[in-house]
Amino acid sequence: MGNDVGLITLAAITLLAAVVNGGLGYGFSSISVPVALVFYANRILNPALVLVEVVLNGYLLLINRKNVPLVWMRVIPILGGLPVGVIVGSHLLSLANPEWLKFFTYVLVLPLILLQAAGIRRPIPAEKLIGLPFGVGVGILYSLTTISGPPLALLFNNQGYEKEEFRAALGLIRMAESSLTAIAYYWLGLFSPGSTQILITILPSVAIGIPLGAYIIQRMPVETFRRICMSFDAWIVGFGLSRVLIGLQLFSHPAAYGVWLSVALLDAYLLYFYFRRRPMLRPVAVERP
Repeated sequence: MGNDVGLITLAAITLLAAVVNGGLGYGFSSISVPVALVFYANRILNPALVLVEVVLNGYLLLINRKNVPLVWMRVIPILGGLPVGVIVGSHLLSLANPEWLKFFTYVLVLPLILLQAAGIRRPIPAEKLIGLPFGVGVGILYSLTTISGPPLALLFNNQGYEKEEFRAALGLIRMAESSLTAIAYYWLGLFSPGSTQILITILPSVAIGIPLGAYIIQRMPVETFRRICMSFDAWIVGFGLSRVLIGLQLFSHPAAYGVWLSVALLDAYLLYFYFRRRPMLRPVAVERP
């Protein structure tokens, strides 16, 4: 029964995550993983999600291939760091305690999501210098959690990437990281029958959600859609963090859910502040992602 509830929940959350990915070009794992980790360990969940993301990222790169010449020189340092990060992260995944890995996932991803929800822009002058270590970090994060959208989106938005550049750069990096991670998982023997069951469950959700997200984004300002998605993401990551704090016996029940409440209140404030400055339906001529 518990397994059935987990699969039904996973199918529902991956449908929502696919809608987000169809609209923004990223967000599939950062939406689905926090909820899925309530039912599954990273070691079982990640291999299924990585195979889905190889296809999603390949599609994203294909439809944005004309814009790749605009960005490939800028992202080469990041691409150079990815293989090292993927190798390190994949080995850690095969060895790490599942509950502490969940804790790591939530704690690292939550501030990145909140920074996006806050709309913070702080351009980094030495972009080439930070590219290689950033790529290593993203490779470790992705191979451990299958999440890399929040740090990549934060960097690209900070560095002033235009919409076309943003999607092309995202497609290049995420295609590289998902392909490298799939190879590393196969080499380490991480694919299992449990991963196959998850993969079969989520494929219909992905097939429905991607075109639906592409349809919605044409009828809503990109920034508004992104802020709403990030706000929802913050809520579910906050909930997941509260659950794992209880599981690790770091907090009691009331205190742990106080963490979730704090995240929800902060996110509600950020969302209110955004809509106060910019009504949801205001027409926008040019949008950045």
